[in-house]
Amino acid sequence: MGNALFIVWRESVEAMLVIGILYAWLKRNDGDGTGLRALWAGVAAGMGLAAALGWGMVAAQGEMSGIALEWFQIGMLFAATGLIVQMVLWMQKNGRRMKHNLERDMADAMQRSGAFGIAAVAALAVAREGAETVIFLYGMGLEDNAGARLASGAALGLLLAALTAWAVNRGLRFLNYRQFFRISGFLLLLFAAALLATGVDRLIGMGWLPTLIDPVWDTSQLFDDASPSGAVLAAFTGYRARPSLILVTIYVVYWISIMFAQRKLVCNE
Repeated sequence: MGNALFIVWRESVEAMLVIGILYAWLKRNDGDGTGLRALWAGVAAGMGLAAALGWGMVAAQGEMSGIALEWFQIGMLFAATGLIVQMVLWMQKNGRRMKHNLERDMADAMQRSGAFGIAAVAALAVAREGAETVIFLYGMGLEDNAGARLASGAALGLLLAALTAWAVNRGLRFLNYRQFFRISGFLLLLFAAALLATGVDRLIGMGWLPTLIDPVWDTSQLFDDASPSGAVLAAFTGYRARPSLILVTIYVVYWISIMFAQRKLVCNE
């Protein structure tokens, strides 16, 4: 439940930040209110697109069975992993210029297409955040098989995001966005590692990946990933008490690749 709460809160805060930037720009540059109406229409359209994606994923799963369903679910796990990594790296690279880029896109869209362009910019921005959230939640649902807890965590995350937006709007500017995205980005990378580990475990179970050595070590006596606290750690980080060598290797390569990509971003600044 906790990882779903955090994911939805983080993504919702980011979406609300985007909407807030667009809203503030339109308040300064939209004389008759047409742009603001287009903004809210775009937000609604973006939410609709994300909901349609979620419905499509569930519908596709319902039409599959056996090996096809297994491959679909594994593919979604790896897609969610890649999307999280891409999102975190993108934010690290473009976060400082996000406000400028959004305002530039809005000005260009308003000049070229008027209200329709404004709605399109808003719809695409909200749909991106919503689509990421849908895919993340789907992947986490496959990992812990706890739909009710996942739904509760998502609802609480959305409520917390709304309270955060309200507090910031009221002037309680306790949220340092730079620090927020830095810490939340690291936690998201941990979640991505957990999804990656689940996907690798499934491939091993299907016989598509060799274990090489199984297990490499056994820490179940110290901290069993089947225990309640161990299951929480596994869901957040991909911890395994008795991991195979192939899983350990992929896990290490994942973090080395992340550090290399982040170092490259720092060097290019």
